Amino acid sequence: MNIGVDRISFCTSNYFVDLKTLAHARSVDPDKYYVGIGQEKMGIPPPDEDVVTLAASAAYPLMRDGELGDVELLLFATETGIDQSKAAGIYVHGLLDMSPRCRTVELKQACYSGTAALQLAIGFVARNPQKKALVLSSDIARYELGSPGEATQGCGAVAMLVSANPRLVAIEPECGYYTEDVMDFWRPNYRSEALVDGKYSTMVYIHALLESWKQYADQTGRTLADFDRFCYHIPFTKMAEKAHQKLARKLKVEIGKDEMLALLEESLRYSRITGNCYTASMYVGLASLLDTAEEDLTGKRIGLYSYGSGCVGEFFSGVVQPGYREFLYADQHRNLLDNRTELTYQQYEDIYNYGVPTDAGEYVFPQYKTGPFRFSGISQHKREYESLVE
Repeated sequence: MNIGVDRISFCTSNYFVDLKTLAHARSVDPDKYYVGIGQEKMGIPPPDEDVVTLAASAAYPLMRDGELGDVELLLFATETGIDQSKAAGIYVHGLLDMSPRCRTVELKQACYSGTAALQLAIGFVARNPQKKALVLSSDIARYELGSPGEATQGCGAVAMLVSANPRLVAIEPECGYYTEDVMDFWRPNYRSEALVDGKYSTMVYIHALLESWKQYADQTGRTLADFDRFCYHIPFTKMAEKAHQKLARKLKVEIGKDEMLALLEESLRYSRITGNCYTASMYVGLASLLDTAEEDLTGKRIGLYSYGSGCVGEFFSGVVQPGYREFLYADQHRNLLDNRTELTYQQYEDIYNYGVPTDAGEYVFPQYKTGPFRFSGISQHKREYESLVE
């Protein structure tokens, strides 16, 4: 029995900053961002957008299309938690008017937990083939103004419906994974911005990839030649390219620039203009690949590498299913990305400094341009959400 991704829907903020604008403000060459890290824009969430509204908006097309009726497991992966106790997925469950017969849990392990959620969902469906699971990965990447990580900021969410006999991608059972206790990236409870040792994190990312690949290859006997495309965790698009080069070099495989583009480019298109989406980033890459590849990917094997700092890495694979294009939300994704509002540098800084109030007061937030849902305010220590669906 095949189990995997039956539907995939992506959402990001309706606002962005062009990195040329940031480069001008920081007095650096725009190519430092456009070429050096391979990023062009970063998604900026307004004050009434958070990981709940992004995730609910990503999943809304599934609700609209009547796809959530058999869902009995909702897993919400994020490293941008909004409550120390209540799972963010429960807010989404309510906004989507889902059945009360549903397990709902929030998962955390830096950028890896989206893959943990997917694998747990596959296990659930294997035991309950007639049921489905909803995996939500939603994050807002935030670093200090002027810091080295600032240009990699972004936001986004991916909703994946996991089922038996999936219409998009069957996930193969073999996988390699790796855990090591390191401090390459972390965010203490008393900080809203992450702390990162960039060079060290890159080194650990690569090491976890090589170890995960070795386990996967030992199980399957496959080589790089057995894959038609790759999707990597994408803190910035050049990281994915660097990772694949390192893996090829380790395996003594020659790979030219054109071959690299053929293997990776389609998966990097969305991330280049949304920025880092943490737990969602590799799955933003998967959506980008399925949506934008001109070649029919039916029967093609995709290599998938997920990494979360701290650290956990996993390499696994999936095979694209016949007729997959009929079940994509490519036009919706393209419309969203083409119709965002560009911010000036001052608007970006004003939104950055706004912050969610923490003084236990009563607040009603002004309405910006969001998806079908918005974070409307705080009352009696409770976050309040509003549906804009007519």
